[in-house]
Amino acid sequence: MRYVLVQGASGGIGLAFVRHLLKRSDVETVFAGARSPGSSEALQSILREAGGRLQLQRCDVTDEASIADWATEVKRRTDRLDFIANVSGILHDADGLGPERRIEHADPAQLQKVFAVNAFGPLLVAKHFHPLLHHGERAVFAHLSARVGSIGDNRLGGWYAYRASKAALNQFVRTMAVELKRRNKNAICVALHPGTVDTELTKPFQKSAKVLFTPDDSVSKMMKVLTELTPAATGGFFAYDGSTIDW
Repeated sequence: MRYVLVQGASGGIGLAFVRHLLKRSDVETVFAGARSPGSSEALQSILREAGGRLQLQRCDVTDEASIADWATEVKRRTDRLDFIANVSGILHDADGLGPERRIEHADPAQLQKVFAVNAFGPLLVAKHFHPLLHHGERAVFAHLSARVGSIGDNRLGGWYAYRASKAALNQFVRTMAVELKRRNKNAICVALHPGTVDTELTKPFQKSAKVLFTPDDSVSKMMKVLTELTPAATGGFFAYDGSTIDW
């Protein structure tokens, strides 16, 4: 891998992807996008230490213009990407957004907000960056999903917006994998479940977790899975341990 990209780089898992990729001797440049990269002390600290190997840019997945601007800037620097991590996601926020416990709690505005970040945003990132994966060599497009997005594995109910948005993302991944394969037979486009990871997204729900990973541990496990996948696995849904998850 020479050129890699991380969308959602200021969150816990996104930062871990950036750190992991910068440690690799075969990575020349890491392009990292975040909604407010200048206000992320962690990203700015990594930037100072990266010696020019890290390129930061604003990218708000709910604002397609910002995605297009970022893609234009990346294309000025390279005509290919070897790896893309689509990471950003939302489950709750300071404005009262949170997972619904009952169907009576379903709210159109909150559904739109969650889908915009968890499903539509990653698809728009793919829309603007997929041409850089058409170079014919191995190219990995990893999308951060969640086990709760599995329809076949849903036995607890609740969490309507989050579950459905991740299920929508999974369908987007499956669909774009078919198209990418036509353009690059060596492309691998998959959805990943990172496990329960110690981030701001999971903090209110960590007490029920059987295993809680650090972001670095989760990313190391996912990268191991991605390294071992072949093009035959494209369009799949995998957990951090390499096991296949039901759609």
